[in-house]
Amino acid sequence: MAELAQPVSVGIVIFDGVEELDFVGPWEVFTMAKQIGAPLEVFTVGWPEPAIRCAKGLYVVADHAFGNVPKTDVVLIPGGRGTRALAENENFIAALKPYLAQATWQTSVCTGAALLGKAGILDGKHATTNRNAFDFFRAAAPNAILEEQLRYVRDGHVLTGAGVSAGIDMALWLVGHLFGDDVARSTQTFMEYFPEPPYGNAS
Repeated sequence: MAELAQPVSVGIVIFDGVEELDFVGPWEVFTMAKQIGAPLEVFTVGWPEPAIRCAKGLYVVADHAFGNVPKTDVVLIPGGRGTRALAENENFIAALKPYLAQATWQTSVCTGAALLGKAGILDGKHATTNRNAFDFFRAAAPNAILEEQLRYVRDGHVLTGAGVSAGIDMALWLVGHLFGDDVARSTQTFMEYFPEPPYGNAS
């Protein structure tokens, strides 16, 4: 893990209309990995203020306001209906750009990829997003290379997840990359994350 000093800090950006599992899934992965010994510090960052109403009604209070956030090694941008307004919010994009630039890893789940695109992170990069948001993604990230069939895509230090539960897979991959396969496998086991959906894989 020479690329990052320990502990590794993970900042998860949340905002009104954020999809709950987009950020709670990766949160569970990173904090479970910490619980079993990975040197991680995980926190949430609220825009524009810490108090957030999520897409399905969950009310949460972030650890930090956007203007007062510590240095972050891994920034994660989740998706949700709130990304549509944020993609057109010049103040948000202006604040997001330097926050992403100071991080070693820029990551997203679902339509959070569109916000990475708006910030210029995905220019020339392979990425993915929710299958129902391909047009939104292409408009926000016209210079990205969209991978429509993959659950998560790594291109350099940019990591994108397709949507909702795919964020768990993406976060597990990053835990394995940073701390080794054994840590990632133990995290997955402690989470009892062995998906066998009753209706099989979506076509």
